Amino acid sequence: MVTISSVEPSSPAAKVGLRAGDILISINGQNINDVLDYRFYLTESRVTLTIHRGPELFDVSIKKGEYDDIGLEFETYLMDNKHSCRNKCIFCFIDQLPRGMRDTLYFKDDDSRLSFLMGNYITLTNLDDADIDRIIKMHTSPINISVHTTNPELRVRMMKNKRAGEVLSYMKRFADAGISLNCQIVLCKGVNDGAELDRTMRDLTSYVPSLLGVAIVPAGLTDHRDGLFKLEPYTPDEAGRIIDQVDAFAAECLEKYDSRLFFCADEFYLKAGRELPDDDYYEGYPQLEDGVGMIRSMQTEFDDELEYISDYDLNKPRSLSIATGYAAYDFISSLVARLKAVSPNLDCEVYRIRNDFFGHNITVAGLVTGRDIVSQLDGHTLGDRLLIPSVMLRHERDRFLDDLTTDELSKRLGVKLVTVESNGAEFIEKMLY
Repeated sequence: MVTISSVEPSSPAAKVGLRAGDILISINGQNINDVLDYRFYLTESRVTLTIHRGPELFDVSIKKGEYDDIGLEFETYLMDNKHSCRNKCIFCFIDQLPRGMRDTLYFKDDDSRLSFLMGNYITLTNLDDADIDRIIKMHTSPINISVHTTNPELRVRMMKNKRAGEVLSYMKRFADAGISLNCQIVLCKGVNDGAELDRTMRDLTSYVPSLLGVAIVPAGLTDHRDGLFKLEPYTPDEAGRIIDQVDAFAAECLEKYDSRLFFCADEFYLKAGRELPDDDYYEGYPQLEDGVGMIRSMQTEFDDELEYISDYDLNKPRSLSIATGYAAYDFISSLVARLKAVSPNLDCEVYRIRNDFFGHNITVAGLVTGRDIVSQLDGHTLGDRLLIPSVMLRHERDRFLDDLTTDELSKRLGVKLVTVESNGAEFIEKMLY
């Protein structure tokens, strides 16, 4: 049962007299415990809701379109608390956060509902047979799974959870039920790479055709690892060898399954100093949210939008600046150079922000903090506006990881702040508006 926090005026729920404070017990006789129950059982064209109000228990019936909402709001998005992670992974980024940040950043979620609704990755260790049965019944698909290794003993050691190996069996149950799987391998030097990576890739192919794709990403290592498992970053040569290893296996998959299935994150290519593959290589970018092909996708979108560059006033004077991480600096600079070539009055400076907050091994833009931007850009001429990638900000787009708000940064630097999605067309639009 869940508590209704508000009812949208004139909605079907309002018309049958439901109000804030009512407790929703069931829909069509099915108990409602969270957002998945609610959405799944609400899809009928006629629903009967059992409501508890004070001492009363009563039913209301609503006729509606099959997938129409009825206008109820609840106290939380999940209509329940998030499920926290029970693992102690040797590479966990949250364990590497400095002290003194906002409490919500230290919460580790491992919630299958967020995997389906928000694209979060889960480890499966929070699930039991009843959870698996519900996912299969509701056909909650796709499920995003942090695999890391298919070696049960090694997975237990990496995740420091005695269930980490046995729960791998859930993947077969998902695949047999037609649940699609997106997988992730966080690669740790000397731990789950080399022969172990070969084994994991080979084992995961047993889930084809349910297996949609696998992102292989390097572990992010901050300077705040005191007392944690000793891990080292990959060198450029080592990153290149990983790309070659994955590509060789992916080529076999392409021949056998008509898909590469396995893709290295952009970070490996940037670390190795290699050109990213072309657009076709990424097969529609199934792992884009995990940093696989993000740069190539943005490049393609930029190229496409550039064909319509005459739609913009190219002679208009523009003065602006861009802040990004070290990893994307050369790429962003190349895009700016191309725009300058066709827009002679465009004045734009690209600044690469060194990550002093987390450590210099962290080079991605998504982990740049507001205080590093302020300290490194204070006193610089930034033009009329400062562009930053939206990945630097939390979901609400109002503050950085270090809790500095966008308004505070704008005031401290004396410049208008403009966020840009990782989209080449939007990049041009925000540069030339």
